[in-house]
Amino acid sequence: MTGGLHIAVALDGAGWHPAAWRDPAARPADLLTPRYWLELIREAERGKLDFVTIEDSLGLQPGDHLQLDGRADHVKGRLDALLIAARIAPVTTHIGLVPTVTVTHTEPFHVSTQLATLDYLSRGRAGWRVQVSGRPAEARHFGHREFPDLDVTRIDDAEVQAFIAELFAEAADHVEVVRRLWDSWEDDAEIRDAATGRFIDRDKLHYVNFTGKHFSVKGPSITPRPPQGQPVVTALAHARVPYEFAAAAADVVYVTPHNVGQATAIAAEVRSLTDRPVKVFADLVVFLDADRKARLDELDGVPYVSDALVFTGTAEELADLLLEWRAAGLDGFRLRPGALPADLTSIVDGLLPVLRSRGAFRDEYTSTTLRGHLGLPAARNRYAGAPA
Repeated sequence: MTGGLHIAVALDGAGWHPAAWRDPAARPADLLTPRYWLELIREAERGKLDFVTIEDSLGLQPGDHLQLDGRADHVKGRLDALLIAARIAPVTTHIGLVPTVTVTHTEPFHVSTQLATLDYLSRGRAGWRVQVSGRPAEARHFGHREFPDLDVTRIDDAEVQAFIAELFAEAADHVEVVRRLWDSWEDDAEIRDAATGRFIDRDKLHYVNFTGKHFSVKGPSITPRPPQGQPVVTALAHARVPYEFAAAAADVVYVTPHNVGQATAIAAEVRSLTDRPVKVFADLVVFLDADRKARLDELDGVPYVSDALVFTGTAEELADLLLEWRAAGLDGFRLRPGALPADLTSIVDGLLPVLRSRGAFRDEYTSTTLRGHLGLPAARNRYAGAPA
C-alpha cells in the first residue's frame, strides 16, 4: 500500500544535539569520511524515506544565530553538503538527495550547474535546501561586503527587519535565476546526430536575460536541462518574511510549529501566500530514547533546545503526534535525529513500521524521482517554443 504522509530526515554531523558526538553509539572519527554518509543515507533509503537533507553553512557550527559559541567540546567543521550528495548519488537508487546550499555570497550560475549535475548523477533525485547567511563573520570570508552586527533579541526593530528583508529579496532573485537557467535548454535540445554533424538544436537554447538589483545573468546554462526539469527547491522558514520567500520560491517549505494549533495556523498562512502547489513540512528534533537526551544534556551542561519542537518519547507517541499534525494541514515532516546513527535507526525500525501499520506511509517506493516521491507535477519549461 502507499500512504499519503511524506517523511524526510535532516542529517547534521553526529546529530542535532551538540553533545551527540559523545554518545556511545556515535562515530566521531568517521564524520569526514564518505563511508559514514553513505551508511546514514542508505539507512534512510532502507526506510523508504522521501529524501534526506544535508546541513551546511559558510562558517563553523555556531552556538547562536550570529556568532560562534566559543566551546571546544562541540563538533566544529564539516564536509560540503553538495559534494557529499554527489558522492552518494551513484550508489543509491531511490532516496532524494537535498543538500543545503547558501545563496548569500554565492553565484546562481554556479549553483544552477552544480545542482543540475547532481540531478544527472542521481537520475532525477536532486533537491536544494536554500539557505541565507546574515552572519558578519561569514561575510568576512568573502570580503565583498560588510554585514552589521545585529541584536537578534530585538528582532522587531526596523533595522533588523530591513536587513532580513534584503537577505530574502536577494535569495528570491538567486532562486529565480537558477530556475531560469535550468529551463534555458529545452528537453530535446540535444540531437546528437553524427550523420548530419548536429549535436544540438540551437533554436532550443535560450538566453535567460535576468537583470535585477542583485544579479545580471544572460545565460544559457552550460548544463542541459536536468532530468527532473526543475530539481525540488526547499526552504526553512520561521516568520512572515521567510514564509513569503519560501511560498514564492520553494516547492517544499519547512516550518517549526510547537503544537497542533501552531501547525494549523502556519500551514494556512504559508498556503495563503501562493497559488502554487507547495508542500508544507514540519520540522521536529527527535529523540526516541528519553534517557539518551538526558545523558547528552548532562554531558553538555545545559538542556538542549531548538527552533523546532524537541520530541522525546516512544515511536507510538511520535506516530500519534505526526498523524494529529497531518490532520491540521501538514503534508509531511522533516525529522532531525538527535543523535546519529541511533535516532535514525530508531526512526527506520521503530517509527516507520508504526506508521505503516496505520496505513500512513509507503511500503515501497513507487517512483524513481524526488518530484515523483512528493507528488509534484511535471516541471513546465518556461522557454519551450519561444524564439531562441
